[in-house]
Amino acid sequence: MEYVDILRWLHVIGACVLLGTGAGIAFFMLMAHRTGQAALVAHTASVVVVADTVFTATAAIVQPITGVLLARETGWPLSEGWIVLSLGLYVFTGLFWLPVVWIQIRLRDLAKEAAASGQALPADYNRLFGVWFACGFPAFFAVMGIVWLMLVRPPIALF
Repeated sequence: MEYVDILRWLHVIGACVLLGTGAGIAFFMLMAHRTGQAALVAHTASVVVVADTVFTATAAIVQPITGVLLARETGWPLSEGWIVLSLGLYVFTGLFWLPVVWIQIRLRDLAKEAAASGQALPADYNRLFGVWFACGFPAFFAVMGIVWLMLVRPPIALF
């Protein structure tokens, strides 16, 4: 296996991890939230925070590194339109993901407090969950767009 093949493989695996972990986290958080059970939400959110740290953060760091190295090895200039657009969407995704990380931690903590006290999930939890849920859509569709750009590599003239 050549160096460029390893880079391509790592880059594609990273994209799969970002997309798959993001979709999985959203699904499990939504399913837990729908129960309204503070203990279940607390447990699920705790697992989600770990998964986001282990999988999403690692892939988020590896993606631009493998992408730049892959572009260099294959001769694609970083000024190529589809690459510039991909990088822009990547930054856009990050702008939604970073607050979501904090929100997930806060949702976990609020659910743990409610479960420990035998109370229902508080209004702050429900408000934050709405923000968390809303942030997921633009980030998810941006990642879908990046994957499309990576696969199709359309000729986009930006400059």
